[in-house]
Amino acid sequence: MTNSLNWREWEPRFVQFLQAQTAVDGAHDLAHVRRVVGNALSLAEQEGAALAVVFPAAWLHDCVVVAKDSPQRSQASRLAAETAVSFLQQIAYPPEHLDAIAHAIAAHSFSAQIPAQTVAAKVVQDADRLDALGAVGIARAFLVGGVMGRPLYHEPDPFCQERTPDDGVATLDHFYTKLLRLPATMQTAAGKHEAEKRAAFMRLFLAQLAEETTRACGAPRMNENL
Repeated sequence: MTNSLNWREWEPRFVQFLQAQTAVDGAHDLAHVRRVVGNALSLAEQEGAALAVVFPAAWLHDCVVVAKDSPQRSQASRLAAETAVSFLQQIAYPPEHLDAIAHAIAAHSFSAQIPAQTVAAKVVQDADRLDALGAVGIARAFLVGGVMGRPLYHEPDPFCQERTPDDGVATLDHFYTKLLRLPATMQTAAGKHEAEKRAAFMRLFLAQLAEETTRACGAPRMNENL
């Protein structure tokens, strides 16, 4: 199997499998997976990654979802890799790709801290991180924050000017603890370019939010260090 892989032959089985899983929150639903797959296909084309690995890894990267506040969160991608390989074996996906797929899935997670060793793994990691940036990234951040019961921002210092960001305190802190740092973690040139573009949009959003909350919060300032 090469980059001539007929994606549509496998896609319905991937979708059916994922629909049988239970997502913890709307930020990790099938729509998220579809976006990651789209990102991954675009990056794979630009980076010359093996689609036989990238395509199933992108589809199945979140086949096991662990809540953000779970003590098992750092194990989620490893569990997903194991589950994905078991499923792919059941549907007779070409076995020569399974180890590479497992690695790409295990390495995609920010919290797992597993270095991506292959171009395919770097593409899948970047594809997933791109979905945490830009307009979709903003929407997902506040969706998760709402599920977690976190306030929009920490009113005394919304933009973390005089305190260390802590996304356990407020959703907006997550922009500073993780999201705006993602472009520096991108593994591919194409991914980094797109990540920087999306992060620039997020900074515009923060600037607008600062303007709109000035009266309520006593002229809060943006953290311009990121």
